[in-house]
Amino acid sequence: MLSSSAPSPLHVAIVMDGNGRWASKRFLPRLAGHKQGVDTLKRIVRACPSRSIGTLTVFAFSSENWSRPAEEVSGLMDLLATALAREVSQLKKEGVRLRFVGSRSGLSDKVKAGLAAAELDTVSNTGLELNICFNYGGRWDIVQAASGLAERGEPITEQTLGAALALSPSADPDLFIRTGGEYRISNFLLWQSAYSEFFFSPALWPDFTEQDLDAAIAEYSARERRFGKTSEQVR
Repeated sequence: MLSSSAPSPLHVAIVMDGNGRWASKRFLPRLAGHKQGVDTLKRIVRACPSRSIGTLTVFAFSSENWSRPAEEVSGLMDLLATALAREVSQLKKEGVRLRFVGSRSGLSDKVKAGLAAAELDTVSNTGLELNICFNYGGRWDIVQAASGLAERGEPITEQTLGAALALSPSADPDLFIRTGGEYRISNFLLWQSAYSEFFFSPALWPDFTEQDLDAAIAEYSARERRFGKTSEQVR
């Protein structure tokens, strides 16, 4: 556990990468890795409040993931439906507010109903805000925001576009973590991560622990965030 005096990011975004590779290393079907990844997410969600993290945004299913084998996509949809049925009541008790960020296009009526019900069931919670990016892509997000503004005849500025993005009204993430040893952001939060601090973990997502989260926070806390200013100005 980090000391209470250590500065901590208020909003953490995570690309939960490595589920399939975790399963393959164990000669298991890829879906087994995704199921294990759900357990990891539950642990990280519960670790956030004690680390002063008020918002957690995770990349669960990208708009590009539709190109994966049909069996895996179908399994991920079933896994989401099952997780919602099992976990939402406990998340509600723990004060977590759920939001699903992304396009609902292409999702089954069952999945769409489950997402809406989970959001409604936790809408009054005031604890951790958990944004699950599902059927989400950063380019899609910018296009849908700009298109919406244009259709309404509103000016497109940094302020109006930012407010029209799917993650709004959540603040931009302070810390952006990607697990699995890859060094790219894969079309995740392209606009919102403009000034995020990046941390790339070699751990596959099912193996990612609270200690790995602490390592990311510690590195974040050691960095100087200038936002275009000089070191002398921020000091």
